[in-house]
Amino acid sequence: MTDGADEQQERDKILRSLESLADSYQATTLPVLLDSLLTTELTIQQLKVLAVLATTEDGATGRGLADSFGVSLASMSGLIDRLVAQGAATRSQDERDGRVRRVRATPLGRALVRRLVADRPELNAELLRRLPLADLRALNQGLRAVHAEVARKP
Repeated sequence: MTDGADEQQERDKILRSLESLADSYQATTLPVLLDSLLTTELTIQQLKVLAVLATTEDGATGRGLADSFGVSLASMSGLIDRLVAQGAATRSQDERDGRVRRVRATPLGRALVRRLVADRPELNAELLRRLPLADLRALNQGLRAVHAEVARKP
């Protein structure tokens, strides 16, 4: 067998192992992730809107959000009012068009989204401190490689 074939076999074996590990990991961490979701006072619709706001630098308009979510402007306006009241979002005048009000996630809103949607239990500082140095190095190298590939966006 050639070196190329050996390398491909090893790659396939590692990929199968990672897939199995990911399945097991997801099953193990699901209760932690669900706990965060179930203890929030945000509705699912509020969380969806807040996630959109937290991932856009310029925020969004009420009309744009209403169109995106397929709801009336009045419904979206009420939802935004509740996010503003909770301190998760702010409304401000658009700098380019004074007639338009932009809605943006606040730092609290962004933190809520990270905690509920993007929080990664496997990167918990307390857990990472317990890993041997060699494992930390390997994890750091692997995550850097994955991040670089994601950031590359084909």
